[in-house]
Amino acid sequence: MTEEKASEQKKKGMPWWGWAIIAVVALGGISNLFGGGNDSVDEQSQTEVKAEATSSEPEEIAVVEEDVAAFANETAGEENAREIADIYLSYSAFSRSGLIDQLLYEGYSSAEAEYGVDALGADWERQAVFSAAEYLAYSAFSRQGLIDQLVYGGFSDAEATYGVETEGADWNEQAALSAAEYLAYSSFSRQGLIDQLVYGGFSQAEAEYGVSQNGF
Repeated sequence: MTEEKASEQKKKGMPWWGWAIIAVVALGGISNLFGGGNDSVDEQSQTEVKAEATSSEPEEIAVVEEDVAAFANETAGEENAREIADIYLSYSAFSRSGLIDQLLYEGYSSAEAEYGVDALGADWERQAVFSAAEYLAYSAFSRQGLIDQLVYGGFSDAEATYGVETEGADWNEQAALSAAEYLAYSSFSRQGLIDQLVYGGFSQAEAEYGVSQNGF
């Protein structure tokens, strides 16, 4: 190349393909600077997610397999009894004997009814709490009156007492509500209404409070 041509080349600057190479290299460096670590981060995140999913799956599968194994030898009648008992408990509270009686009423044999109820493994103390709440939602009760009602419904004394105490009603308030219910259907003197509440299981103090709350 002559000195004249070399001089012209220097004036023109770097050829276009030289600038193209520099641009490609520069873009690659920027990419590594701002995004080069993303692949490893994404892979790590995916690995963690897969690990968490894998760690939870065996336990869930084991529970399902255990349930299937527990009911593997059921007769058709026992299976139906268990399923209908589960349906009843899904919308109302029952004692063990109360639920068995319900299945007997549905036409199941004693053996099928007892199997269906016991197979659910229900917590009958908890059912007593639910039942106490259901009764109080529709009517007023004294503590003893509600215990008696639960026992009548098939709960044991211990289950009924647990259910009533755990529900935690305000018995003074219940006495006032009960007094209002009596007055809605009949006339009473103050002492007569107090006596009626005491007969219903309220203490003397609760009965007097309930009557006073109703204007006596």
